[in-house]
Amino acid sequence: MPARRIRPLSTVLLCVVLAACARQPNETAEFAADAPAAESLEVGVVSPPAADADADIEAPIDPAVQMASGALAQADPARRFVRTAQARFSVDDVYRSALAIEDLVAAQGGFVVANRIRSEIRGVQRHRIGDGKLLELTEYATAGELTLRVPSDRAQAFLRELAAQMTFLDSRDFDARDVQFDLLRQQLAFARSQELQQSLAQAVQAGDRLDRKSEAFAARERALEARDEARVTQREVEDRIAFATIDLSLHQPPQVRRSERVDPDAVFAQHRPGFFVRIGQALRGGWDGLLDAAVVVAMLWPLWLVVAVAAIGWRAWRRRRGAARS
Repeated sequence: MPARRIRPLSTVLLCVVLAACARQPNETAEFAADAPAAESLEVGVVSPPAADADADIEAPIDPAVQMASGALAQADPARRFVRTAQARFSVDDVYRSALAIEDLVAAQGGFVVANRIRSEIRGVQRHRIGDGKLLELTEYATAGELTLRVPSDRAQAFLRELAAQMTFLDSRDFDARDVQFDLLRQQLAFARSQELQQSLAQAVQAGDRLDRKSEAFAARERALEARDEARVTQREVEDRIAFATIDLSLHQPPQVRRSERVDPDAVFAQHRPGFFVRIGQALRGGWDGLLDAAVVVAMLWPLWLVVAVAAIGWRAWRRRRGAARS
């Protein structure tokens, strides 16, 4: 075949191949896009909805649940528990929450042992606003500490009601310590002191068991002191059993206090004398200084006398020496 006919045929074949290659990807993409939809319709599968952006955020825990614990609610007739609790949390207003907590304690039949509130200054900024005044911005944080005594059988109910004052619970610790053996130890010590007191009383009445009554009285005094101490300790343990001790730490977000104050530098500059007045004061002060210097010089007249005598003697010596040489 001649070369002139081969060139047009090759050009036509090349165009057909390029057109087929360009059409095939479009058909494949359309088929791939339509295939899932057709499959879903045939099988009856509904595509899942889009995931919510807030699905990963956990819901806040109820503070009433956070303040619940079996340590403050368990009851065992064979055991005696001393219950204590500590909690640290944030509130909207420390002063109002402290008053509300005191009301809750009174409603539960308890009482407040300590209520301490303080404000800590974290930073102060001052800016001049004119008219001899300063704008003072003070950042401070308020915190409070309360110590409460609540009946042990109502401690759990009190803590659940306390949760209404919380905005965020930082930490909480509950403790129920069994003190039945401590109480038994105090009861036995009290019984021993009673027996010792009776024995000493019998010895004093008999008169033949102790030689001196002073020693008997001293021993009896020690026995009475031990008995009283054992009784007080026993009452303290019983009081800790009857009333739970709760320590609370409250804090609120930092706040900024805005106040206007007098600018001392501006006030001083405003009431400072004028230029000419200050020049006059300077001249007067210089003249007074000169007079003071003259007074000081006059006070040193013995020194000047000695200097004058020395100068006269030195000049006389110079004259004599010059005359001797000549």
